[in-house]
Amino acid sequence: MNILNKEGVKNILSSRFENDIHKRLCDLPLPSCLKDIYKAANRIKKAIENNEKVAIVGDYDVDGVISCVILSEFFDDIGFDYIVKIPNRFKNGYGINEDIVKELDVSLIITVDNGIAAVGAAEVCLENGIDLIITDHHCPPAVLPKAYAIINPKQDDCHFPDVEICGAEVAWYLLGALKEVCKLKYDMCKFLDLLAIAIIADMMELRDLNRVIVKKGIELINSSKREAFKVLKSHYQKNKFELENISFLIAPLLNSTGRMDDAKLSYDFLRAKDKEEAKALLNKIENFNELRKEEENKLFNEALEQIKNEEKAVIVSSDNWHEGVLGIVASRLAKHCSKISFVFSQNEDKLKGSARSIGHVDILELIKKTSHLLQNYGGHKSAAGLCISKSNYEAFKELINAECSKIPSCEFINSDDILGELKLCDVDFEMIKILEYFEPFGNKNPKPFFAFKDLCVKHKKNMGENNQHLKLILQKENKTVEALYFNCEDEISLNSNISFIASISKNEFRGLLTPQLIIRQLCQA
Repeated sequence: MNILNKEGVKNILSSRFENDIHKRLCDLPLPSCLKDIYKAANRIKKAIENNEKVAIVGDYDVDGVISCVILSEFFDDIGFDYIVKIPNRFKNGYGINEDIVKELDVSLIITVDNGIAAVGAAEVCLENGIDLIITDHHCPPAVLPKAYAIINPKQDDCHFPDVEICGAEVAWYLLGALKEVCKLKYDMCKFLDLLAIAIIADMMELRDLNRVIVKKGIELINSSKREAFKVLKSHYQKNKFELENISFLIAPLLNSTGRMDDAKLSYDFLRAKDKEEAKALLNKIENFNELRKEEENKLFNEALEQIKNEEKAVIVSSDNWHEGVLGIVASRLAKHCSKISFVFSQNEDKLKGSARSIGHVDILELIKKTSHLLQNYGGHKSAAGLCISKSNYEAFKELINAECSKIPSCEFINSDDILGELKLCDVDFEMIKILEYFEPFGNKNPKPFFAFKDLCVKHKKNMGENNQHLKLILQKENKTVEALYFNCEDEISLNSNISFIASISKNEFRGLLTPQLIIRQLCQA
């Protein structure tokens, strides 16, 4: 492993963005890059002019909720009435369906973050004289719904740049086209705070236009007058939100309502105009988040008991596991076992599941090889959902394990985040500034990790409720640094030398700012 200096770190991180085309807000792709966008915008313009009944149909995750917020706030700002329908995971299932269409007494339906596979719902729209505009970003199936317009950057004949964007971004682009055809003066930047959360929550690539939007969006979150963000700052006792706060605090919180009850709560919270209303909604959401954590831990521990080390993939199931936490548990299992993971909940003779990938493996392409066994499936390269009958479950397990055995082992490993070996003397404020310049870190721009060799343990202290974390003072060549090792299961002795992989962060304690290491794993010297 190469020994790096500060210039070497700069060069490696810079190379991640050498192919980026859109590096400033003014460089972002135009709405015209998206197929059908002006057809859709002109149809909405007609609905506005004729005061038609219009429904927005979203999804119950953060991306879907934020997509609904963006569209509904725009309609509010121009004084146009509408209906919002966010499907309930437990009552309605995912996305628009035939029953939802029949329930809506409207002449135009706009989907956000869903609908690309809603062939049946589109047929019911046609039968009832309802125009259907689909805005989505999931992979299109072989047969598309017969909709009035479909806006999806992944369509074969769409000219949007080769950057994966989330559903909220697609909805935002639709508003850009609508602003244009309606000849409105409207500040599209007002939604960048929400877009940043949707991009991060949906694990989009943090390069090119996504990187630009997230960097600006985090700035706007911290200066936002939105009551939800003010209340969140107070709740988490933060003066300023960083990207990791969105990934590990805000996104899971907003997601918990759709997982445990009804995502409309998160929609109402983000749209709250009054501080007391926002506080009351946050208290309800926080309760659901606590329930989510309890259910997640219970299911994770039960899943661990089913894992067979000899199998190439983790595939677990049980009767009536809580559907709302399947995805989180699949993600935790994938990290814990370093294997592609599938988690299913069985209800009668049907199993509904979530899948998560590791390394560079495209989970959707893997699932496609089992499509003849599935009732339905969909998702992204790294995360997917699927449904299978009980009678096909064992065959599915066998086929997935067989296909995984054909994948080269290097594909399961993502070492892109380990830049090289770093000397302890380079862990300083200058290095922190270099790393901060290349934020935000995430998908396709992973947080940099470094190898450190033969550092002497001068002090150690256990932390946490169960003493599961470790705080260390490490030294080499008269340079000392503090390190944290969360959920440490290794034996580390005082005055011993250790080698490890770690990231570099800032420790802000009582106004004193110092660099610190966050240890990911120990390794051989």
